[in-house]
Amino acid sequence: MHNLPKFNNFTKALMLAGVVGVFALVNSPKQTPSFTLEIAAPVQAAETDNEETLKNLQAAYNGEANANALYLAFAEKADEEGYHQVAVLFRAAALAEQIHRDNHGEVIKLLGGTPEATIETPEVKSTSENLEAAIAGESYERDTMYPGFLKQAESVGNMDAVNTFRFAMEAEAEHAKYYTEAKDNLEDWKEAKFPFFVCPRCGYTTTELNFATCPVCGEQKEDFTEVV
Repeated sequence: MHNLPKFNNFTKALMLAGVVGVFALVNSPKQTPSFTLEIAAPVQAAETDNEETLKNLQAAYNGEANANALYLAFAEKADEEGYHQVAVLFRAAALAEQIHRDNHGEVIKLLGGTPEATIETPEVKSTSENLEAAIAGESYERDTMYPGFLKQAESVGNMDAVNTFRFAMEAEAEHAKYYTEAKDNLEDWKEAKFPFFVCPRCGYTTTELNFATCPVCGEQKEDFTEVV
């Protein structure tokens, strides 16, 4: 029998959020999502459909709020251990999670809800272990939680929810990539020094501004926030 992976409180919280989304899935036909730079007009879906979407948004809001707090704590630990470049990555990701949280909150308010989060005490270990925890959390959001939430939002035609979920999912994929790179080259990252850039609209995170507009939401690259 294979040993089951151990997860910290943050990862468990993400998995719990994902379970909410899985039970919220419906079998209506998919609608092709479209990205907008402004919040769309309030959706006309049935109230019961919006209730499921609202549950998913609240779960995502709580998860992103906790991710923000967790990554800021991880950044402090990385600085303590001399891994400044890893700390920069954690702070950039924390900023992206804050953007996702705020985006989710705006759609929650559009649906008549109040954004709420219960912030857990971050479980901080060594930088190497913290990177492993971050990889697990981001991979779960990318592969399970947000795809489930997206499917439900698409099925009821709530494009505001579709956009905020997709923005977050795209950014989490980048975070997982950078966390893995840092974990696999930890000693090299101890000496490295380069900035990260975060899109203020969707949280897309990158080390290179080799584009005119954000590849996820279309924001001008001049508006990206530099994290050093």
